[in-house]
Amino acid sequence: MDVRRRQALKLIVGATGLAALGELNLRAQDPSERNPSRTTASGEKDSDGAMDPKRTKSVLEQNQKDIKKNIEKLFQLASELKEEVEKTDATTTLSLAMVRKTEEIEKLAHQIREKTKG
Repeated sequence: MDVRRRQALKLIVGATGLAALGELNLRAQDPSERNPSRTTASGEKDSDGAMDPKRTKSVLEQNQKDIKKNIEKLFQLASELKEEVEKTDATTTLSLAMVRKTEEIEKLAHQIREKTKG
């Protein structure tokens, strides 16, 4: 197996694992223990440093929706990449499209990780 193909497969497995762990981490946390960032859903800084409970809840719900959407997209990209890898000949090199897809998967996995940190 080509070195680049191994690296791509490791990236897929790692990204999928990261996404699954992020989802489990969200489910395991008590909402009262979550520490949302001091930015609003629109990306603005929270000026007074404390959000009212309704606003905090809405921000957390939006983060959770974003994470779920990103995880679904990550799974789709990883599945597409897996199909491409299976279709390519073992003696050929990875296509540029496959490399770009792995970069997109990596970027999405980092976004998910940052959202789960809060």
